[in-house]
Amino acid sequence: MAISLSVVVLLAVVLAVMIRSGSIKGGGAIVAILFGFFLASTGMAPGIQRFLNSLASSIAQIKF
Repeated sequence: MAISLSVVVLLAVVLAVMIRSGSIKGGGAIVAILFGFFLASTGMAPGIQRFLNSLASSIAQIKF
């Protein structure tokens, strides 16, 4: 749960920066938000969640 919440916050920040920089307009942001919302309700959602969890655990295991 903590990983998915932090990913949502990170993506929200990236989307806000893209809107402020002008690389994406308000309409495009709405489309991106709706795409994510509807993608989360498909059968692909568990696979995407597993991928993000494995990616996060792989990054966490990197030692600097």
